[in-house]
Amino acid sequence: MIDQTSLPNLEETAILEKYNIYPSYLIPNGQIQAGFDEIAKIIMAGIRVGQRVFALDGYGANLWNNLQAGIEASLENASLTVSWLSTQDFFLPEEQFMKLVEPSLGGDDPIFGRLFEGNLSEFFDLAPLQERLSQIQGPVIIYGPGAALPGGIEVVLYVDVPKDEIQQRMRNGEVTNLGSARLQTSREMYKRFYFVDWPVLNLHKARLLPGIDWYIDAARADFPTVISGADFRAVLDTMSKDYCRTRPWFYPGPWGGQWMKKNFPGLDQQAPNYAWSFELITPENGVVLQSGEERLEFSFDLLMYHAYDKILGRAADEFGYNFPIRFDYLDTMDGGNLSIQCHPRPDYMKENFGEPFTQDESYYIVTCQPEAQVYLGFKTGIDSQEFRQAVERSHLEGVAVEIERFVNRVEAQPHSLFLIPAGTIHGSGANNLVLEISSTPYIYTFKIYDWIRRDLEGNLRPLNIERAWQNLYFERQEEWVGQNLCPTPRLVREGSGWAEYFCGTHETLFYSVHRFEFDREVAIATEDRCHVLNLVEGDGVILETKNGRPTRFNFGETFIIPAAAENYTLSPVGDNLCKVVVAFVK
Repeated sequence: MIDQTSLPNLEETAILEKYNIYPSYLIPNGQIQAGFDEIAKIIMAGIRVGQRVFALDGYGANLWNNLQAGIEASLENASLTVSWLSTQDFFLPEEQFMKLVEPSLGGDDPIFGRLFEGNLSEFFDLAPLQERLSQIQGPVIIYGPGAALPGGIEVVLYVDVPKDEIQQRMRNGEVTNLGSARLQTSREMYKRFYFVDWPVLNLHKARLLPGIDWYIDAARADFPTVISGADFRAVLDTMSKDYCRTRPWFYPGPWGGQWMKKNFPGLDQQAPNYAWSFELITPENGVVLQSGEERLEFSFDLLMYHAYDKILGRAADEFGYNFPIRFDYLDTMDGGNLSIQCHPRPDYMKENFGEPFTQDESYYIVTCQPEAQVYLGFKTGIDSQEFRQAVERSHLEGVAVEIERFVNRVEAQPHSLFLIPAGTIHGSGANNLVLEISSTPYIYTFKIYDWIRRDLEGNLRPLNIERAWQNLYFERQEEWVGQNLCPTPRLVREGSGWAEYFCGTHETLFYSVHRFEFDREVAIATEDRCHVLNLVEGDGVILETKNGRPTRFNFGETFIIPAAAENYTLSPVGDNLCKVVVAFVK
């Protein structure tokens, strides 16, 4: 069994012709070093040239005591003693800290808060730290989140950790939120991570990036890997004109299916199902670099902080550091129905949660079983009051709702696309493999009816009926849905052995979905747009950009072509027809 939350040995992941759950981007040999001894060598080299004050800054959910002990032991083995200062000792008192962040935590709401808009420095009393620092004569390492905030820092080592590893540590009770010494439930901790910790840590990381001297991946807390800041930024430069594939994650769920478990090699077969694959959810996914035998993962947002203009092209001014498009899988094959749900309207999203844009979605059906369906829009003549009474009674008394009386159903077919602008009631039915092509926000789901089922821990999942009623468009009924949300592909252009189809968009969506079908090489221009692609039919394709090397992508894999790549080609592996969906900002 492969543990997804830490990169296994290379030989365990050498899958060349099937979907790869551990993709990596090759960089020159020797650029990544591994282990505490290598980090100690960096510090010792700095001391030899007169550097004295080192910042070991980084993300909040690092196992900081382990890192400190490992580096200290390596330094002591080299007969070097340094002083250590932990930023944990200089956080504001917890009561004062909570007054600062409480408005972002959403009160009693179990899921939603509002994005914190302050800075990491607001969480500390830096004056005592600065005073302690001035009293130390020899080499000193400040470690923990915010370690680079004091004045006088000479070397910055930034320690990162992937978001899925953070959540595993959260579930294991190994970490707490910023400024807190108390363990809370996983749901409470995740809400605070999402709405408070991650926004301030990301802003801090973006500000540090141009001056980071060394970047450390500490997903494996006992064996961190490290790359120099100069080499790292050069890799980001190259990638911003080439391609990028993030490392996907897979999670089980109460409605999860069996398709991914059967078809994507390397997944834990002991899992009950896999409901989600985070293919490209950029606030959480990372990218793996490989240098010789060593690998290092960095958070995708660093690519945006460094080169968002090259990544997004003409959309850069509109979205800034926010990558706008999300790809993920919803697997209900031999599973259950998703909840009946909707997502917030744009103004509601900004006013209540502080997000710059909302969670518009679309379902691309990669494959499905006969008679599979998608719930989309309301039945003609819906009585909204009767529907609300039915779902509230179900929630209070545990009785089933005859959902087909109220919600429209549409037959699913492979390669059909269903558009789901915000405020539209929807949900995938059972026996679909859905490629969700959406705007990036991903947690803002207002569940209306969840089939009276429990999650994998045996708990009823929270419903959001009141929020849903503030956002639903009840006029989106059967006829309107057929005319506006179930598009028929239209041929855009074609050549020898290839064709491009427009699959669909909606006037309220900022992105469009196209599909290329080809059995020989096809040349594609980005036209100053970032392209997000997925191979939805065929064994594999070979990508060539003018800035990079030929790279193979297999069936089901998602990858990004930055706007600055300008032109690229896709060639089929073998003689079979390939189909690739492409999404981009209009």
